[in-house]
Amino acid sequence: MTSAAPRLGSTLHLFFLLSFSLALLCCIAVCNAAADEAAALLAIKASLVDPLGKLGGWNSASASSHCTWDGARCNARGVVTGLNLAGMNLSGTIPDDILGLTGLTSIVLQSNAFEHELPLVLVSIPTLQELDISDNNFAGHFPAGVGALALLTSLNASGNNFAGPLPADIGNATALETLDFRGGYFSGTIPKSYGKLRKLKFLGLSGNNLGGALPAELFEMSALEQLIIGYNEFTGAIPAAIGNLANLQYLDLAIGKLEGPIPPELGRLSYLNTVYLYKNNIGGPIPKEIGNLTSLVMLDISDNALTGTIPVELGQLANLQLLNLMCNRLKGGIPAAIGDLPKLEVLELWNNSLTGPLPPSLGSSQPLQWLDVSTNALSGPVPAGLCDSGNLTKLILFNNVFTGPIPAGLTTCSSLVRVRAHNNRLNGTVPAGLGRLPRLQRLELAGNELSGEIPDDLPLSTSLSFIDLSHNQLRSALPSNILSIRTLQTFAAADNELTGGVPDEISDCPSLSALDLSSNRLSGAIPASLASCQRLVSLNLRSNRFTGQIPGAIAMMSTLSVLDLSSNFFSGVIPSNFGSSPALEMLNLAYNNLTGPVPTTGMLRTINPDDLAGNPGLCGGVLPPCGATSLRASSSEASGLRRSHMKHIAAGWAIGISVLIAACGVVFLGKQVYQRWYVNGGCCDEAMEEDGSGAWPWRLTAFQRLSFTSAEVLACIKEDNIVGMGGTGVVYRADMSRHHAVVAVKKLWRAAGCPEETATYGYTLKVDQKSDIYSFGVVLMELLTGRRPVEPEYGESQDIVGWIRERLRSNSGVEELLDDSVGGRVDHVREEMLLVLRIAVLCTAKSPKDRPTMRDVVTMLGEAKPRRKSSSATVPATVVDKDKPVFTTSPDSSYL
Repeated sequence: MTSAAPRLGSTLHLFFLLSFSLALLCCIAVCNAAADEAAALLAIKASLVDPLGKLGGWNSASASSHCTWDGARCNARGVVTGLNLAGMNLSGTIPDDILGLTGLTSIVLQSNAFEHELPLVLVSIPTLQELDISDNNFAGHFPAGVGALALLTSLNASGNNFAGPLPADIGNATALETLDFRGGYFSGTIPKSYGKLRKLKFLGLSGNNLGGALPAELFEMSALEQLIIGYNEFTGAIPAAIGNLANLQYLDLAIGKLEGPIPPELGRLSYLNTVYLYKNNIGGPIPKEIGNLTSLVMLDISDNALTGTIPVELGQLANLQLLNLMCNRLKGGIPAAIGDLPKLEVLELWNNSLTGPLPPSLGSSQPLQWLDVSTNALSGPVPAGLCDSGNLTKLILFNNVFTGPIPAGLTTCSSLVRVRAHNNRLNGTVPAGLGRLPRLQRLELAGNELSGEIPDDLPLSTSLSFIDLSHNQLRSALPSNILSIRTLQTFAAADNELTGGVPDEISDCPSLSALDLSSNRLSGAIPASLASCQRLVSLNLRSNRFTGQIPGAIAMMSTLSVLDLSSNFFSGVIPSNFGSSPALEMLNLAYNNLTGPVPTTGMLRTINPDDLAGNPGLCGGVLPPCGATSLRASSSEASGLRRSHMKHIAAGWAIGISVLIAACGVVFLGKQVYQRWYVNGGCCDEAMEEDGSGAWPWRLTAFQRLSFTSAEVLACIKEDNIVGMGGTGVVYRADMSRHHAVVAVKKLWRAAGCPEETATYGYTLKVDQKSDIYSFGVVLMELLTGRRPVEPEYGESQDIVGWIRERLRSNSGVEELLDDSVGGRVDHVREEMLLVLRIAVLCTAKSPKDRPTMRDVVTMLGEAKPRRKSSSATVPATVVDKDKPVFTTSPDSSYL
């Protein structure tokens, strides 16, 4: 018994030593691992650029507590499992030292300034479960390797500049639940291998350059809840297999080139709450099966080629908040059940061929905010309860055949921002109360059959910026302070039966830019107080009964560009200061009782005589000289004798001049034949001397105010000042020393035998809207190339237009024309810049008739605009919040 005790003690002692040794070894191992991880973090910091000092706490002095460093996350054993550096404005690169973090499962680099290619090491960490590199400037191809990350469940690379094909090996990362490549420049098709991602719940590919047909494998992802792949160039039809995505909640296929019908199988997706198919080429009818989507909240299938009628089954969508069917080819009536949808907020049906009335209950039992049914053939009354819920902000009804009065309920609709009901057949009066609405900005009731007075409460408005009551049957005088609304920019009441005069109670009109009171029965004088409207650009008082003189103060308004006072009874002289008006571009004074000489200053020097017609007392300037009268005889007999005598004299002069011209012609022709035959060696030389008959006669037409005269220019047109010569004339340097200015003067040649009006002085010497288009094209070229309109590099007598055209014709280095500083070396930007360059070339076509209109230019520029990228910085990286679309589908105010 006694011998066993020492043995037990020895055993316990040995056990204690072993335990202590193991603990010590573990401690040493942990300490070594911690030291290794701290070293890896410090190596990562050393490779980063940290302008905000966010990683200032990462230092060797605190290496033992690296788990407390900003962005580092450790587990209970002190092993770094997460690295979250989001929003720190970091750049630089991620080094291979990150592999020293052997327990790393999550890397979040969202919203930083990383660029260049994505480091391969980031897709080589075998333990990785989450990788978020969204909202950076990573470029190039996305590296292969993700497919080997067996534990990866979330990959977010949205909002970068990745290009090339989508990485096909991602299909092998079968644990993925979130895959987000939105807002990049990926091209090609969706890899079929993605069909193997059977656990994927979120797929975001929108806002790229992807194309081709939608692969059938895409619809084998049975767990998919959100499919956001719009803003691409997918073609073909939406496969019927989409009905297999039983868990789908959010579908975005907007803005592409999809064709064919909407598959009825879409109606099988009972969890679907959002459908965006807008702006494709989808045709056929709207399938009635959509009425089975009882969870549907947003339905936007606008801007397509849909035909047929609106299915009555849409009235079953009790959760629907947005219904957008605009810009299609729909016909027939609007189902009455649409007016009973309990949650409907936005209804857009404009630009179709719909007929019949609006649902009478529309707005009365739903929180309707936005109603736009413009440009259809709808008729009947405007529903009385549109604003019963108090939420209606925009009511857009124009270009229909609505009848009846304006609903009285609108006058108490305090939420209203816009009312656009022009070009209908509304009758009755303009109801009182609209001027008291606190948010109403735009009131358009033109082109109806409204009568009565303009309500006295309109001038009380504190928000109206646009009022158009034109083309009605209003018969009142203008309210005394209608032009003093502080927010009012445009007031139009043309083509009515208004009487009285322009109100003289204009104390202030700080925002008024356009006033149109034409074609009424207004009378009296123009109040001088109108000149206090310092922002007035356009004033149209045509076809009224105004009298008195034209106030000189009106002529000197600093911003007035368009003034039409024609067809009135104005008298007196034209104010001399019209010629020096700072902004006036268009002036029409025709058909008044004006007298005296036309001033010969400013724009009146070149005014169209038609804009002064109908004033018998005007003379001089662009009209016949003052004092010129017809010679009249005292009797009919004397008049007849004088006419006969004058005819004989004229005939004699004509015969004599004809003989003289013929003789001179024979002499001139003989001289030319002699010179060409005996001096030049032939008679077929069509060369013309510069100073001979080939030169156009001198004419100076100034399109802006110049500080020098034509005589000063002519003095410089001499051989010593020649700086270049081109196919259309000679360019001279003109030094205006008295004005400290230097200009280039081009003396145009005329083709032999061609009159001036058939010149090929793009060069017709006519200035019109197409000239403005040419100038706009030059501005585009300047912006795209970063060059000035004239540079020595272009060659003698060559400008930027000719230089670019020459490069295009020779196809030599066209892409080198583009300015590097605005992205001329980035593939996708270069492509967009070349599209805009093509527009610039069209704008600068030689013949004005070949140049597009500005409306066409705007349309083309819209089509050439860069593809919008995602803004996933505003979208959290969690799957739960990814039901927010990258691209907003809110109604675009530019349509209104």
